[in-house]
Amino acid sequence: MHRISKYTKFIPYLYFLSVIVYWFTYLNQSKGISAYLILLAGIPFLWQLVKPNKKLNFSLGIVFVCLSSYVILAYLFDLLHILQWPESSKQLLFYGGLLVIGNFVMSLWILRNSIKKVF
Repeated sequence: MHRISKYTKFIPYLYFLSVIVYWFTYLNQSKGISAYLILLAGIPFLWQLVKPNKKLNFSLGIVFVCLSSYVILAYLFDLLHILQWPESSKQLLFYGGLLVIGNFVMSLWILRNSIKKVF
């Protein structure tokens, strides 16, 4: 059990890296060379796995909590019918729901790690 808890601090970074790699492979089939810019988003997460940095950890946590909160607000606006969304946007909101919740949870996990000074 101690061995598993030793590596749990890396789960959020592996999650975000897997999302970035999936997004890259999906877009690379249709967009080609322009999809390689997406891989740049994975550099901070990869850096945290190789050489952890407290300031980068806190910054990643704050940035992704803010981004996830913004999208969660879009979900709330849709549920409360505050804004009228086009049908294509509603489909995107529906399919991306698990991804948004996962991003929010993993961002909070990164923040928790930086507050607890795990690194």
